[in-house]
Amino acid sequence: MSSEKIPAAEAPAHFTGLKLGKIKTVAAGIPAVMISAQHILKEAGALRGMKALLKLNQKDGFDCPSCAWPDPDDDRSSVAEYCENGAKAVAEEATLKKLTPDFFAANAVADLADLSDYEIGKKGRIAQPMYLPSGGTHYKPISWETAFQKIANHLNALASPDEAIFYTSGRTSNEAAFLYQLMVREYGTNNMPDCSNMCHESSGVALGESLGIGKGSVTLEDIYKAEVIIILGQNPGTNHPRMLSALQKAKANGATIIAVNPLPEAGLMNFLNPQTVKGFLSIKTHLADLFLQVRINGDMALIKALALLLLEAEAEQPDTVLDHHFIAKHTHGYEHYVQNLQQYTVAELAGDCGVPVAQIQAAAKVLARKKNIVACWAMGLTQHKNAVDTIKEVVNLLLMKGSIGKPGAGTCPVRGHSNVQGDRTMGIFEQPSPALLQRLQDVYGFIPPQHHGFDTVHSIRAMLEGRAKVFMAMGGNFLSATPDTNLTAQALRNCRLTVHVSTKLNRSHLVHGQEALILPCLGRTDIDMISGERQFVTCENSMGVIQMSKGNLEPVSDELLSEPVIICRLAKALLEDRSKVSWDVYEQHYDHIRNDIEKVIPGFDNYNERVRHPGGFYLPNTAREGRFNILGSGKAHFSVANISPLSLAPDEYVMMTIRSHDQFNTTIYGLDDRYRGVYNERRVILMNEKDIQRAGLKAGDVVDLINEDDGQRRIAHRFIVVAYNIPERNTATYFPETNVLVPLSSVAEKSNTPVSKMVIIKVQKA
Repeated sequence: MSSEKIPAAEAPAHFTGLKLGKIKTVAAGIPAVMISAQHILKEAGALRGMKALLKLNQKDGFDCPSCAWPDPDDDRSSVAEYCENGAKAVAEEATLKKLTPDFFAANAVADLADLSDYEIGKKGRIAQPMYLPSGGTHYKPISWETAFQKIANHLNALASPDEAIFYTSGRTSNEAAFLYQLMVREYGTNNMPDCSNMCHESSGVALGESLGIGKGSVTLEDIYKAEVIIILGQNPGTNHPRMLSALQKAKANGATIIAVNPLPEAGLMNFLNPQTVKGFLSIKTHLADLFLQVRINGDMALIKALALLLLEAEAEQPDTVLDHHFIAKHTHGYEHYVQNLQQYTVAELAGDCGVPVAQIQAAAKVLARKKNIVACWAMGLTQHKNAVDTIKEVVNLLLMKGSIGKPGAGTCPVRGHSNVQGDRTMGIFEQPSPALLQRLQDVYGFIPPQHHGFDTVHSIRAMLEGRAKVFMAMGGNFLSATPDTNLTAQALRNCRLTVHVSTKLNRSHLVHGQEALILPCLGRTDIDMISGERQFVTCENSMGVIQMSKGNLEPVSDELLSEPVIICRLAKALLEDRSKVSWDVYEQHYDHIRNDIEKVIPGFDNYNERVRHPGGFYLPNTAREGRFNILGSGKAHFSVANISPLSLAPDEYVMMTIRSHDQFNTTIYGLDDRYRGVYNERRVILMNEKDIQRAGLKAGDVVDLINEDDGQRRIAHRFIVVAYNIPERNTATYFPETNVLVPLSSVAEKSNTPVSKMVIIKVQKA
């Protein structure tokens, strides 16, 4: 291999052998159990694997490293309080495969980059700190002390702390996130992009501006008590499978479920709960009573149509449909909202969203009769240019019905990563509130930077333009998670130093700065011992519960450090005697970290005591409590937004990026997407049969996908056409393979989230 070879930013455009099978109409069941067992046995072995699974999501165990769906407050299954993807995530982390210096000596960085993301991730756990020198082709072992000093030297040599970027993954614990933001702010910058910027930032902005708190308002108990549950832009069967158990319980209590999605996903339709006799006997629970197949980004028009029909129903039967008492007492802007809404007709809104009028009317009739409504959504709503306004439109609908701040009703943004919400609570945010900065100053005695920092998109631009020169990531796979893959790769290559705190190898380690470091950390499953005492960390789930997480497996290497310890030792090397923080004390025991979190972050009174209670505790939530006094008006706000019709050229399509069933975020567990009937291949594009015919193509053809935003030509090479039940002119592809097509300049208004769910592409035969 030539030393001048540049490591590839994208997975190779090689096919692995597409096989198409029957599209499933039911999620989970015995196949999920069997596949979970296969992954565990293959990676961790029977004894180690079962030891981990028996403590997964238990009150005295560890928090799942996969999604942020909450655990039941009451009884939990002592055998399997997890889903298929949770088991896969544990298998990945509990693997016995490890990467020693011999592995890195035998494998050049550029050669590893020629592998697929799946192949890279399957190599195993990183067993010791590794360093890539300037001009080097292979990572080499380095001591922890030398690594910390090297980072400190680079950071202290910068002209300004704002020339450094500090990224955070949603897997990071509350304790590590708090220490990370503390170190970064004492160093002197607010450049703290995180994975929220790319997923639920739009939810936080929309909910903050309309309800006064950027989090969802419901608990699991509210899901169980809801009369109607609307699921928008979410595929729970693949992305949050444990949600299916909650939906099953809600159905048993009489709930009506309305599913809104461009694809008829199995997890929206039927559920086989393998922990019940009926599920074991293949007796399924029917979930969605109504499935509304919207066009991509048709959600705002659909919600407006439903609201308009509710207004009409209220006019016909006054005081029976809308909650006027709630509207008058708790909201502001209702009249203006209604005036804007009445400029539309149901017929034209139906045309905009692609759902037949009769189906919208059926959904409206359900909503008109019910009082307790929960709205759930995920990235199908958040990753659009109008995402913030769309989510506000969902809030408008709930406000009309008085369905916020009471049992069985409210907002439920379903977070993707296990502690992404907790990281934000702990202060990981490029736009910190003055109140947080003041508390940091009061407790620690240093003056934090007051100006806003870079989010993810701005960080990429800063690195591209040479305004940022050091990049550090606390977990995650930044390159494969972000948009415009080749631009992001160039941004990372422009850095003087890139640093990744990680458990396993990923593509971001291979597309690097002039120098690069990989710092291997303990995972959720690992035992964390300090001075003979076993430590625990804490996490926050999607519904605001703080609970402990304590690993129970022997680490695969004795050279791993926990994230809190890594931060403490780096902070001491970086800040030296000018620091006002007792880093040595924090490193000795995590209780000391939690004692100071209690002083800085509201809602954490008696933190160490309360988090040791089985199941943890709920954070305060004003919207849940029916209080909206955070806003200046003291009321929730109705919002007004207009629909912007999309105009496509005859040869253009809208593409949304999706996950396969064999992945979580950028981690690829396998090559099957069995619910959609796609096996052994990821380089596919799902298209409507009519579109395939109109384009002169046929199923099985190999095509290139092209985006031409901003006058730039972005190409994702060699994808196989698969005919699928998706609205015309809409297509779907897996990420990260098609992140190369997502323009860095295409972002959601206000939240600046990359628009990964609405990419305009052309499809050309390869």
